[in-house]
Amino acid sequence: METGNSAPLDLARLPAADRLLDVVGLFCPLPIIRTAAAMRHLQPGRVLEVLADDPVALVDMPNWCKSSGHGYLGWSAGDGGTLRFFIEVRQGSRVPPRAPVAS
Repeated sequence: METGNSAPLDLARLPAADRLLDVVGLFCPLPIIRTAAAMRHLQPGRVLEVLADDPVALVDMPNWCKSSGHGYLGWSAGDGGTLRFFIEVRQGSRVPPRAPVAS
């Protein structure tokens, strides 16, 4: 199992994020659920930056990327104890489409 405990990224070496998702204050599993939903709206090659403060996300985010087929670019420390995750949408990823809402 990938742990995601790698060293923080050098932000100068990353492409600019195409979209920012703020999940600060949300805890497992909500950061992953919201990230999956946001990824559905991005084209392959685009980068999503996720702001989170749940330390479990250091493990969850890289593992979710691996299981869904997206590119986990890494993380960095943000302001005020937040974590910044960078994920690249990959062609052929396995994020299921949004389930229809029963009326």
